[in-house]
Amino acid sequence: MKQMRATVIDLTPLTLYCGLIFWLSSLSGISNPCLFPHQDKLIHITLYAAMGVLAWRFFRHLISQKRVLILVTIAFCSLYGITDEFHQSLVPGRSPDMLDWLADTLGATIAIFLITKDEH
Repeated sequence: MKQMRATVIDLTPLTLYCGLIFWLSSLSGISNPCLFPHQDKLIHITLYAAMGVLAWRFFRHLISQKRVLILVTIAFCSLYGITDEFHQSLVPGRSPDMLDWLADTLGATIAIFLITKDEH
């Protein structure tokens, strides 16, 4: 019962965060002041690094083998990123960008690397 509760507790923020990203992608014409080139890619990396942490926390309850956990977590974030780009293709004023998807996947990968770098 404790395991089930912990799993649900870690699923909740991941679900809410995915919902937040979906909502942000639904907004037409989001404009951030451009402070430096490729700022949007850094935003994608940061957002999906956070998703990577939340996904790791959830999937660790379901997957005990570390390599599989790493792959599933990164794959989940990457797949969510590609569906997010598709979603943006349906929103007026938004368009999909494969480089955004690569930044999403990179962000999740960086987060998982940082989480696991000291584990043996």
